[in-house]
Amino acid sequence: MKNIPITQTKEWQQLQNDLKERSFFEKTADFQYLAILKATPAGNYLYCPYGPVAEDAKNFKKALKSLEELAKKERAIFIRIEPQNPDFAKILPKSAKKSHDLNPKETWMLDLTGSDDDLKKKLPSRLLRYYKNREKQGITIETSHNPDDIKHLLTLQKALAKEKGISTFSENYLKTELKQPFATLYLVKASEKVIAAGLVFDDKTTRYNLQGAQSDEGRKLHATGILTIQLILDAKEKGQKLFDFWGIAPENAPKNHPWAGFTGFKKTFAGYEKNYAGTYDIVEKTARYKLYQIMRKIRRFI
Repeated sequence: MKNIPITQTKEWQQLQNDLKERSFFEKTADFQYLAILKATPAGNYLYCPYGPVAEDAKNFKKALKSLEELAKKERAIFIRIEPQNPDFAKILPKSAKKSHDLNPKETWMLDLTGSDDDLKKKLPSRLLRYYKNREKQGITIETSHNPDDIKHLLTLQKALAKEKGISTFSENYLKTELKQPFATLYLVKASEKVIAAGLVFDDKTTRYNLQGAQSDEGRKLHATGILTIQLILDAKEKGQKLFDFWGIAPENAPKNHPWAGFTGFKKTFAGYEKNYAGTYDIVEKTARYKLYQIMRKIRRFI
């Protein structure tokens, strides 16, 4: 099968194991999925981040059947899926309910194939200029696989979360991510002070730009732009074919959308938009699912 997202691989299952999560990996000639068992006060459910994966509708239905059998065995109240093929949303069972999207439904992709000159033509000239002049500004970029260095990213993210009204992952979660062989932390420094940080994942073909933030000083020095250029150039040198910016705001999103600024920045790169099906819940136990929905609304309100 082609285009298997990193979140549906054995490598991602190892991350779940390290996080003490129960998960189930199934791979056949027709489909593949990683299902994570999530616990709630209303009961457990299965979650397939950007999955299940199948080449066509027939095999996608086979994957759903396998997941439903697993759900019955584990007494799950529903199965949360995020098929990347948007056409699969049209063939979901009647028990499927649209849920709040967890992983981004829309993302921005950059094709890294071709020559180095081809790639540079896709990069914003303004950011390339900042990148070339970074040393004159006293800016350096380092990479790290030391989990203790995640504190730099977390500090910057907490400030951003407060400003944008968004949530962040815990320190333990981010540290566990960085311990994985597919993860690399980038640190942008000015006068030895970290002004921006980014956490990226690499699979066989794609670099995923998942986590990032910068300080006020970093914003003035265009640290995120400089960092993004470095991430892309390193991915190209590594032999990656795609750079996934990991999420943009929907097409008709209001100007005050939390991702509006991020989206405008990402689209300055000459890439293309890729759309997925979104997040759906396939309900197995109706009464328990309704209870889960009520409790979820209360938690979000709080």
